[in-house]
Amino acid sequence: MIWHGKAVGALIGVVAAGPVGALFGAFLGHLYDAQAELTRSGAQAAEPGDPRRIQEAFFRGVFQVMGHLAKADGRVSEDEIRAARSIMSELRLNERETHLAQDLFAQGKQREFPLEETLGELRRLCGPRVDLCRMFVQIQLQTALWGGSLDDAGRNVLARVCAALGVSAYEVVQMEALLRMQQAGRQPHTGVDRVAAAYEVLGVSRSVSDAEVTKAYRRLMNQNHPDKLHAKGLPESMMKLAAEKTRQIRAAYDVVREARGMR
Repeated sequence: MIWHGKAVGALIGVVAAGPVGALFGAFLGHLYDAQAELTRSGAQAAEPGDPRRIQEAFFRGVFQVMGHLAKADGRVSEDEIRAARSIMSELRLNERETHLAQDLFAQGKQREFPLEETLGELRRLCGPRVDLCRMFVQIQLQTALWGGSLDDAGRNVLARVCAALGVSAYEVVQMEALLRMQQAGRQPHTGVDRVAAAYEVLGVSRSVSDAEVTKAYRRLMNQNHPDKLHAKGLPESMMKLAAEKTRQIRAAYDVVREARGMR
């Protein structure tokens, strides 16, 4: 089966929250287009790092793991089914592609689904591209939030996903805090505590001093500054992704500053 960069890019763009996902989707689409050009020219595809194989493994893994996570507590709820269907719908998958996504979701629900083996292959193909692994986790986290899958059983599965892909628990805490802040911003009456989420984004507690809050903010901004990441090898096509993350960190700092009355 042929896997198109636009389709997988749309998958990430739809699920991964706003412009961040859209930009990352465009980046993956570019990877596929580059590989397609190599294929047309007769060049040999590499193993790890082969964009075409990454795309296929990513697509399959997303829906399989999504099903496995939904079934973590022993049953798949209507909310979880709606969350999965909404992704398929927003992707504008054709009938055949939709059936494939549904089949993959069903495969993931099976008790014998080889979670670690599936994720291990994805990680092997991604090679040093840990950013792809982080985005995979963010997609699962976002879908779980939509479907209400983040109970104890769901979090245990998510922890296994993170362990297999080399994504730290601290990174997941920050991802969840950012996603909940975005959700609260779009839906003010969701009951999400934006101030608590902002503290989690900054990685500090409410009890720290104003100086410590500012220090944590500056440390995060320094670590995620687009120019510094570019100097470390971040592709030009992902610079806007890095800039969006710094914008979110700045937004969290502004929420905390307002809550504390800081200048």
